Formats: sequence, structure tokens, C-alpha cells
Amino acid sequence: MAAADREIHLGVFVLGTGNHSAGWRYDGAFASHMELPVMQEIARIAERGKFDLLFISDAMVMDPTDHPSFLCRFEPTTLIAALSACTTRIGLGATVSTSFSEPFNVARIFGSIDHLSGGRAAWNVVTSSNPKAALNFNLDEHLDHELRYARAEEFVDVVRGLWDCWEDGAIVADKATGRFIDAAKVRPLDHKGRFFKVKGPVNMARCPQGHPVIIQAGGSPPGLELAARTADVVFSVVQELEPAKAAYADLKGRMAKFGRRPEELAVLPGVMPIVGRSDAEARETLAKLQSWITPTNATTLVASRIGYDVSGHPLDGPVPPPPPFQGSRTFTSVLYEMARRENMTLRDLYNLTAAARGHWVICGTPARIADTLEEWFTGGAADGFNILPPYFPGAFADFVDLVVPELQRRGLFRRDYRGTTLRDHFGLARVPAPRRNAAARA
Repeated sequence: MAAADREIHLGVFVLGTGNHSAGWRYDGAFASHMELPVMQEIARIAERGKFDLLFISDAMVMDPTDHPSFLCRFEPTTLIAALSACTTRIGLGATVSTSFSEPFNVARIFGSIDHLSGGRAAWNVVTSSNPKAALNFNLDEHLDHELRYARAEEFVDVVRGLWDCWEDGAIVADKATGRFIDAAKVRPLDHKGRFFKVKGPVNMARCPQGHPVIIQAGGSPPGLELAARTADVVFSVVQELEPAKAAYADLKGRMAKFGRRPEELAVLPGVMPIVGRSDAEARETLAKLQSWITPTNATTLVASRIGYDVSGHPLDGPVPPPPPFQGSRTFTSVLYEMARRENMTLRDLYNLTAAARGHWVICGTPARIADTLEEWFTGGAADGFNILPPYFPGAFADFVDLVVPELQRRGLFRRDYRGTTLRDHFGLARVPAPRRNAAARA
């Protein structure tokens, strides 16, 4: 798509109790989210809004003081497979960790969902930042940060290699001759690397998209390199326009060395919109949500997002600097640097974190919110946005019914889907099978 024809891409980050830690307490909000009809309703709203993507995150640790949606949750690939049956166009993304999975399994899971959905699957590649997760997988400790990303690099290559083991047209199914498969169009992978040894091929025909869409969210240098080389979509963590522009340019600038064009990757900052018919109404909604925050649960959220324990520090004192650690570095750098720059107290930071788990919050009328999204989109800070509604279904429906029409009136967002696959929505070509000469086929 030409630069002049760019349109905003929209994803929705689905936490069933709402992205705000107290969102489930709001009048009319879903409080129990472990029910398929609840998730189906969210999916219907997203598809009504012509969203590119519905996204389900995951984690491998449960802490009783954590965000309500983290305490119990659907396994995400199971959920998006179920949602594929009640939707027709919206993309369906799920998180699966490279630290606690095997490439063959991941290739089959997302390949299956891509077939079941008619080409709408997306895999969010994460390395898992919480060190306690290792204890749930027969390990005493997590791999260090650099090793996790080295494993992830190879992991993604193996999964993509397995998707490429099959060429289009390999299944012949000729009833007259009895020939079911063209064996020349299927090959083993024969991968032998530092972390994995995988024979292949995967037992699944080539995906409708060629490859399911790959999402990445890491903000550390290894994470950015992985994204620049392999990702189709990046979920970014930003708070302010100028740093967002710099991060956007940095990531896009890394792509050329991998033979990729900037338009082959969409950057979607996470944003929590608080929508009101007036600015005052929006502020009242946010104030009500914030009034339900307690220091105990907010401090836990700060620790989980910033990556280190802050419980022993005074709430009205400065945010303590991060110690050396092996957790996620994206939120740490964004949140700590913002806190230091703006002289924020720990109380300020936990208020922010409880609202959107470290993501950006915008509050106001549909026009005001559209103004801000347009400024970021046209100003070189984003290709779209990953919307984090504070609660479901009402806050999400407000965005779809009030903000989306405003973006459409400005010519910034589609009025209908123009294709059937998630790659179509993002303006990405179907991934072709690698070319192999006659000798290789033989």
C-alpha cells in the first residue's frame, strides 16, 4: 500500500475482565470471563468494528495478587481456534512462548488454526520474562535474557522452515489414479542447530497464508533484531510521542539489512482509550476506575511490569532504579525512564500501571481520541494501535461505535474488509513456498 493510501490498523488486546485491573467492577462489565459466550461477544464487537486482529496473551505463572485476568485464563490457542468458528474476517492472534514449547508443536498448532480460520492466524512470539515460570516446566531457573533470545531466533526459523516443507498443490487426491500426494512437493527440514534438532516435515499441508502472521513485542536490542528480521506486526510500549517516533524509526531502520522493506512490518503501540461523550465524562470514568485501586494490588502490578520488587520503598518517594535482572526489559526501560524524567513518585507509577499495565492511556471525547491517534499515525510513530479496553463489553463497544466512525470519516480506517486473510488486512503478500530446482525435488 502506498504511503498516501495508508490506513490505521487496529488490534484489540483481550483480557476478559478488562485491561484495567479494576475494570471488572464497572457497571455492566464482564466479571467472569472463563465462558465462551463472553469471548464470542468480544469477538463480534471487534469484527463489527472491522478490526484487523483480536489478540489473546498468555503467561505461565499465577500470582493470587495479580491482575484478575491473569489469575485464571483460557489457553490462548484453544480459545482462538474456538473463536474462528464464530467469526469470518477478523485475525486471531495468540501468545506461545519459545522458552517452554517445541517448534514442531507450535508449527502444527498455528498451521491448524490458519487452516481452520481460512487464513486468519497469528503467533505472538515471546520468550517469557517471569523467572518463576521455569518452575512449572521441570526447571530450577529460567534461561538468561541473551540465551532466551538466541533460542527464540532459532525457534522461529525452525517453525517457518516447517511451514515451508510443503509446497502448494502437494495434495493431489486423484481418485481415478489413487494418487493422494505429490511427494516431490514435500521435503524434510533436517534442521540441526544449537538448541533444536528437527527432522520434519510437519504433517500438514501448506497454510492458507503461506505462513501465519508473526507478532513480536520485545524492546531489548535482541528483541528488536528478532522483530526486524521475522515479525509482521510489533506491539510496542510507548508513553510519549517523540520517544515513540524515535523507536519507530529505529525498528524500521533495522529491516534493510535483512532484505525487508519498512511497509512489511506494522508497529502497533498499546493504548487504553477512556471514551466519554464529553471530556468530563471520560475523566469521571477514569477516576472511578482508579478509585478501586489499592496500594497492595497496584504495587504487585508495578513489580510485574517494571520487572523488580518495589514493595519496600515509600509510595510517595522516587521510583527506585532497576537492579541487574533477567526479566523483560521493555517495560523497565520505558517506565523507569519516564518516571525519572517526570519526577514521578512510586504512587504515580502504580496509578499508571494499574490503569493500563504500563501502556499509554488517552482520555476524552471520540474526536479528541481520534485527534491523538491521527497525530501519532501521520507523525511517524505508529502504523496503528493495539486497543486495550479498560473493561468489556461496554468500553470496547464505545470505542467501536464512537471512535471508529470518527476515524472512518477522516479516511484513516477501513469501512469494510477488503480481503479474507489477516495478511490481506495488513497489506501483506501471502508467503510463497521456497523455490526448489528439479534436482532438489528429486
